[in-house]
This record gives sequence, structure tokens and C-alpha cells, in this order.
Amino acid sequence: MDRSIEFSHEEQMERVLGINDRNLPYLEALLGCDLFVKGTMLTCLSKDELVANRFLSLLARLRTLSENQHYFSEAEIFMEYQSLKHDRPLEELLSEEKQDKPFILVHNRFAFPKSPRQEAYIKSMEENQIVFGIGPAGTGKTFLAVAYALSQMMGGKRQKLILTRPIVEAGENLGFLPGDLAQKINPYLRPLYDAMEAMISVQNIRKLEENGSIEIAPLAYMRGRSLQNAIVILDEAQNTTIEQMQMFLTRLGENSKAIITGDISQVDLPKHKSSGLVHAKNILHGINALDFILFDSRDVVRSRIVQQIIDAYAKDQTTHAQGERR
Repeated sequence: MDRSIEFSHEEQMERVLGINDRNLPYLEALLGCDLFVKGTMLTCLSKDELVANRFLSLLARLRTLSENQHYFSEAEIFMEYQSLKHDRPLEELLSEEKQDKPFILVHNRFAFPKSPRQEAYIKSMEENQIVFGIGPAGTGKTFLAVAYALSQMMGGKRQKLILTRPIVEAGENLGFLPGDLAQKINPYLRPLYDAMEAMISVQNIRKLEENGSIEIAPLAYMRGRSLQNAIVILDEAQNTTIEQMQMFLTRLGENSKAIITGDISQVDLPKHKSSGLVHAKNILHGINALDFILFDSRDVVRSRIVQQIIDAYAKDQTTHAQGERR
């Protein structure tokens, strides 16, 4: 069943779908259908009449609200969708969400959980000193970690935000990178910067880097340090060795917190090296103030096609493993 909605002009459509249609994959995940753009027409392909009707109602609502020159973020689209489902005013629902569900506030911008596991992840970051967010791409584990870390640092609860990751090339030889240390490691930390830029401006990020509130460092440079009053994000942790993971976890000092994110299905280490993230997942149980949040393909909010790709690879790996055992 195809349903379409037409915008008055391209700028109105851009306010809803975002620049370069950046909101389109999120709308597909939210509504549970495939969306196609042609000119100023947006079409929903779904055999489910309920999905098609929700598409029409939500997009008509966003189209009307966009007339006041407003560009929508994912969080705002989500809240409109929720208010639509409950047939209640957005202001009332927003107030309720703030009271009853965890959320992250950075510079007057909200990040709301889009799944029960994301909700558990935010609560875990609030309650524990060390949190592992493990799961496939597109589940929001890195974005929420960065948003939470920014809220802690900019809210005065931590003095410094440290971003680190192991420098492991994903099967490619990047060769010599010019520049100072920050310039050399920046390409590796681009996903973290993308998440920060979704919450605060590039200019503010640079100011925070200049005054030392945000620090970037390769994981190897963490050895020997004692981190006080800081919040640290270790990204791509599946590419740490066991020794590196142990070294990192023992850096935490007074009033410091660590969030470790990674995808154990994408380990780029040499075959003779074991992943420190996999090892930590197997042995670090029953430790107070340390928690694991395990995401899977059902938590993917980036795009339905990403969810399907993850499931296809997981199925292939299972089939391959069973074949090797025979």
C-alpha cells in the first residue's frame, strides 16, 4: 500500500527531512517502512495500513510545523511521533518524558532514548562508574555516550572529557599522516566528533579543546596516567588487546567515569591477538559499579537496511561456525 505526501517547496521538505535527507533513515526506522523521495513528494511503501496511516499523520504534522522555519532534529521527530501515537499535545508529553524517562540535556538540546535498551544504557551511565556499550553499528551506543559525557562535562560534574581509541587500521594502510598528534588521530575519532557536532557547534568544540576541557589521545598515551574528575570514552574497544583494556580500566581515579563502546563482530586485530573487549565481557562480572549493556540488531535506529545487513552477516557467521564444527 503506497501513500504519499507532497511538500509545498524544496525548502519545506528540507526542514522535515534534514539537509541531504539526513532524517530519512531515522523516519524509516521509526515508522517501520521504506520511504522514497521524488521531487517534493515523499512516498511510504508498506502493506500495513496502520503504518501507512501513521506516515500520513506524522508527515502532515511535521509539514505544518515546518512552516515556521523550523528544522527538525531526530529527538523532535520522535516526540512528535510519540504525541501522535498517544493523541496528546507535544508539550504535555515532553514534560512527562522528562519526569519518567531518562534523557540527556546538552546546551538546551535533548537526547531521548529510542528503545528500551537505550533507556537502560542512559540509566546505567548515570548509576555506574564503568559502562560497556557493546553492539552493532547504528544502535546509538557511541552517540549517547558522547551526549552523556558532554552533559557531564558542560554541566560541571566532570572537569574534563577525554576521547580515546586504539589506532588500528581496518584492513587498510593509511600511510603517513601529516600534522601534530591531534591532527594525526582526528580521522580515527571522526565518529565521536560527528556525535559532538550533533549536540554543540564546531566553534564550541574548538574552544573546549583549546582550554583543555576536551582532550583527544591515542590509547597508547593513556599508560601511566591517573585520571581525576574526568569522563573518558574508549571507542572501537573491540580493537584493544587484553593488556590495553586492563591498562585503560586501571587508569580511573577519584570522581572519574569510563564509557567503553565497541562492536565485537568487527575486530580488526591480527588473528593471533585476542580482543580486550571480548575478554572483558567474559571475565568482568559481579563487580560493583561496572555494567554491560548489550545491543543487537533490534536496537538499530540508523536504518532498516542496516538492521537487515547485520542480521544477514550474523546468520552467515553462525552457518560458517556450524560448518566448521562438522
